[in-house]
Amino acid sequence: MNAFKPKETLTEQVARHVENLIAFGQLRSGERIYESAMAKELNVSLGSVREGLLLLEKRHLVKNVPRKGAFVTTLDEHFVHSLYETLELYLTHTGRKLVRQWQPEDMERLESLREKMQRCYEQNDLLAFLELGIEYTQASLVYADNYFIVSAIDDLWPSAKRCAFVAFRHGGRQVIEDNLAHMDQSIQAIKARDEEALVEILHRYALQQCQQVLTALTQ
Repeated sequence: MNAFKPKETLTEQVARHVENLIAFGQLRSGERIYESAMAKELNVSLGSVREGLLLLEKRHLVKNVPRKGAFVTTLDEHFVHSLYETLELYLTHTGRKLVRQWQPEDMERLESLREKMQRCYEQNDLLAFLELGIEYTQASLVYADNYFIVSAIDDLWPSAKRCAFVAFRHGGRQVIEDNLAHMDQSIQAIKARDEEALVEILHRYALQQCQQVLTALTQ
């Protein structure tokens, strides 16, 4: 019997729509989001838009300012450094657990996603590549076993996707190749159950991705 999976609520659908507008640059850093116009565009109530924006504030994409409205979170140097520093801390912690506890089916899952990402690269399908990259990282959290870390990472994914798109849009195929190389190195370290090698790979990747985003922002 299939597990029951409730459909996304209207609030979640609105949040997902606005999230993608921000992640892919259609709503820009610091731009005001006009709630009435958004409600009219999506044919939903003003309340649904406001609830969706509150959800996106929790996910660090929107800042609701009293008596002024909702604004896209500013993507600046401090934000980018903070994001990658935090992701590195969380993923290093959970990566150590994965190295110690992975089972053959976990490795099959990671390698399957890596192959799909290679095909997306060959087909120049950037959006699918980004989504699979997030799925790959989520698959690596299988042994996280920590409610607060998993919840925090879930809220950071939209900003990670936003920054990755900025880097890819500026750096092109080289940035994608860097991502694939990082995955290959990570998989080999996990297979070898080499914690310190994985930690070093994650550190180098976080620094590299952070710098790629910052370079894109200065252009």
